[in-house]
Amino acid sequence: MPCFLLLLQVRRNRWRWHIDLRTTQGAILTTRTSIRATLLFTVGSSFIATPALANADVQRDYLPSEIVVSADREGYAESDGSTATKTPTPLIDVPQSVTMITADQIEDQGVTQLGNALRFVPGISLETGEGHRDEVFIRGQETTADFYIDGLRDDAQYYRSLYNVERVEVLKGANALIFGRGAGGGAINRVSKTANTMDMFGSLGASVDTFGAYSLTGDVNTPIADGAGLRINATYEDFNNHRDFYDGRFIGFTPTLTIEAGPDTTFTASYTYDDDERVTDRGVPSLNGLPLMGYEETFFGDPDYNFSDVAVHIARARVEHEFSSAISFNASLQYADYDKFYANLVPSSGTTATTFRMGGYESGTKRTNLIGQANMVGTFETGGIGHTLLVGAEFTSGDTDSVRNQARFNNGTDTSITLPLAEVITPPAFTLTPQRASTSDLTTVSFYLQEQMDFGIVQLIAGLRYDEFDLSSTDLISGFSASRKDDRVSPRLGLVVKPQEEISIYASWSESFLPGSGDQFTVLSTSSATLEPETFENIEAGIKWSIHPELFLTAAIFRLTRDNTQAPDPLNPGFVIQAGESQVDGFEIGLAGELVDNLNVSLGYAYLDGEITQTTTAAVAGTTLQQVPEHHITAWARYDVSDRFGFGAGLVHQSDQFASMSNNVVLPAYTRVDAALYFDVNEDFSLQLNVENLFDETYFPSAHGDNNIQPAEPINASLGARVRF
Repeated sequence: MPCFLLLLQVRRNRWRWHIDLRTTQGAILTTRTSIRATLLFTVGSSFIATPALANADVQRDYLPSEIVVSADREGYAESDGSTATKTPTPLIDVPQSVTMITADQIEDQGVTQLGNALRFVPGISLETGEGHRDEVFIRGQETTADFYIDGLRDDAQYYRSLYNVERVEVLKGANALIFGRGAGGGAINRVSKTANTMDMFGSLGASVDTFGAYSLTGDVNTPIADGAGLRINATYEDFNNHRDFYDGRFIGFTPTLTIEAGPDTTFTASYTYDDDERVTDRGVPSLNGLPLMGYEETFFGDPDYNFSDVAVHIARARVEHEFSSAISFNASLQYADYDKFYANLVPSSGTTATTFRMGGYESGTKRTNLIGQANMVGTFETGGIGHTLLVGAEFTSGDTDSVRNQARFNNGTDTSITLPLAEVITPPAFTLTPQRASTSDLTTVSFYLQEQMDFGIVQLIAGLRYDEFDLSSTDLISGFSASRKDDRVSPRLGLVVKPQEEISIYASWSESFLPGSGDQFTVLSTSSATLEPETFENIEAGIKWSIHPELFLTAAIFRLTRDNTQAPDPLNPGFVIQAGESQVDGFEIGLAGELVDNLNVSLGYAYLDGEITQTTTAAVAGTTLQQVPEHHITAWARYDVSDRFGFGAGLVHQSDQFASMSNNVVLPAYTRVDAALYFDVNEDFSLQLNVENLFDETYFPSAHGDNNIQPAEPINASLGARVRF
């Protein structure tokens, strides 16, 4: 006779409810009741199918044995792997390496921006993003567009805040079946906070650091009617750091609505407004193969000109319906509007012991995206074999208008100028010349099919995705118009062997692609209009072990191959050709969760060996890939000494890496240590002190080419307070 265990636990003076769905024999009961609990209490991505997985007489191990149903402290472990499959699959059964950054880890580290959180993900290195956008390398693959929110593409170039985010998921390895084009090295998905229909709760927070930067946050949830809830998240951040003339501010506002339209139907809607203004800081140039030393605070730009401004509007709606305990449907619609402008004077090549070169430009981009996605999930059994079948479709439409003007010096004759090195740079007068203006229209249509088969000890996942990619653009300066249409089929195959319920051993193979126009699709040139898509192939094997319900170990080895890589055409300056291949071999291991009582950890290590394997005009075979450190160690831990007091510590180590594919400039290895103190004054009021770069190390964590290298912040302490109600 199966039974349910409802447990009430007190930890750090906070209530935590646990629903244990084990039967008396330890199996997982997948009834409609258990699935409803998952639907109600688990915060998932917008495309997550949350149906019942089987009839009561079909036993399927697709849910974790313990589901935490509290918005309060849940630690650093996460068991939900549904983003990787678009079906309700536990992380242990996903044949792919996935790193989770939970809400508790985000709060404990005191980070508010996505880039700062990603520093603690092994296998990810940060690009400076030209001082105005998120840009990362995942398994050696650079991207400005492989960002998602609730599983829907969020591909514009801007900085993303975490004020309205429940957790961050980093899915590694090429996988076009789930995400479509791009995602060659992986994808980064933010899972939004959603409204609760039953409870009223909220929090207010504030923090300030030693540079004078501060932030204010608010999170309020309230039922507004029977079966309906409203949640509002908002933030204001004021930026400052050690760099001369740097400042800025961020405003974020996100209301979300949840309506339970019946026992089998749920509707959610949200709107996000993000407004970011900041000085565009491009860092320091290089000298003799290393970052220029002694100028870590010097601003190599014009404080009256270097500026970035972006306004983002994202509206989403989703409906999910259970037709029966075995069949469910969900559909999502997202409209996004991005309006961005940035201007900068920047250091360029040619630095000496006494001088440097300066260039500059300004750029504006206006983009609108419309995305529709629908998924049908069915579960059934044939001959003792369990099946979870996913059938889905996605439609996207995007319009992008872009303009770029180049700075010219010496009465408009030169695109760069030599200036003396000094603690304060005084840029000369310059004029602006139109360099590029374009408009583009993008339409994609996608269909995908995925089957998960459960043989007991062995599970198999296989699927195909068909993408039709149609891009047309016009260069408004030259008048050149072009269009390009690509049809692509992307496969995925994974095998999971489970000698025990808590252990899975897996192997997987998957592919992805990137059209020849690149990941931002601003304009097709006469050469890029003829290029075949770049292709990515990921082969991976690994092991996952749920040591106990709140501690998760993962390890994986992989090979990621990129083909059809673009390179400059030496015979036609300004044109590109398609040749070459690169390869990244690597190993990753991670441990997340409660290691012992009151000690939560998030530990990771990545070994990456990436190089060009086929000579191109851009790089010869054997060239090391840019910004791919061979060794990357991440560690964060929080230990609670008592119910009211705790402390935390963190470490990030990266071995040296090349700033660009030229392999001419090295970013030296570094080790950064962080620390934190936590004090609960009472059940409703808490204080938190975070210290970054505790030992005040000088290092350069990121770059944009050989001469835009970002100096890291020196030691910096921030004090935060939070009131809960």
